[in-house]
Amino acid sequence: MSKKLWLASPAKSKKPNVPESTNQQLKVKAEILVESLKQLHIKPATTTHDYNYIAEIYCKWYRNSFYFCATYNCPSPNAIAPSFETKFSRMEYVSFDFFNLSYMRHTGQWFKVFQNLTSDECLKLLQNDPVFTP
Repeated sequence: MSKKLWLASPAKSKKPNVPESTNQQLKVKAEILVESLKQLHIKPATTTHDYNYIAEIYCKWYRNSFYFCATYNCPSPNAIAPSFETKFSRMEYVSFDFFNLSYMRHTGQWFKVFQNLTSDECLKLLQNDPVFTP
């Protein structure tokens, strides 16, 4: 018969809270990027086919991560819902103006590509690297 032992479990790492100044600065910078993404990816709706299309691109904070999201419209009469939302890129706050940059894989899992980048470096990658596009 085996003995049962009680062991101390390691403390869970607490994620840092995002300062309000960082929160506001990133929102302002990201809105500029979102406007350029809208010009590139939002096309006029066509009713001649049943393919989903991007209707809106936006960004938002949730806990300590900043997400870039897209709303897709589904014109097909066989569609389950008329639209759906998806997150395509994430900036996870690490410390003072440093972020980890991830994208959503086709498997539904986040894949961290870059670590400890400044917000400006992250936004530049989001604009130029096709892996982070909707």
